[in-house]
Amino acid sequence: MTPMFVGSACFAIAFVLASLVEYWVHRLMHRPLKLGERHRDHHRRNEAQGVLWEFRDYVKGTLIVLVPMFFVSIAAGSGWLLGGVVYAAFSSYAHQLQHENPTKCFWMKMPVHYVHHKYNMWHHNFGLGVDWWDHVFGTYKPVEWLSEVELQQAKPSPLELRWW
Repeated sequence: MTPMFVGSACFAIAFVLASLVEYWVHRLMHRPLKLGERHRDHHRRNEAQGVLWEFRDYVKGTLIVLVPMFFVSIAAGSGWLLGGVVYAAFSSYAHQLQHENPTKCFWMKMPVHYVHHKYNMWHHNFGLGVDWWDHVFGTYKPVEWLSEVELQQAKPSPLELRWW
């Protein structure tokens, strides 16, 4: 296998696994554990920290699993690290966007994290960047989420949001 193939495969696997980890960590934050205290405050405030601060938290929490693939090879480590970091950046952006401008989440039929907050769903719609795992694990709960509130909002660009 060529280094390019190994790096690309590791990138794809890390990206998908990062989305799975995000899903399960979010589910665990809805348990009455110490891990969920900060998350419950996030639900009370219903706001995100800004893309860069979200990214910092996501990378800080996963850095330990992003480095070991370098012991396999430079190509595997580079792909793995890049896949994890790119997913963290994407998820940070998606999280902030769903709090500020959910109608711009064009890659999902329904912005699951926005709906998770809007309808106080403690047992459904745990995805932040993607809704795949909610479908796989049976926690996807479709609702009519476009109400007058969303339809009346100004339609800023998907890049017009809080970055820090």
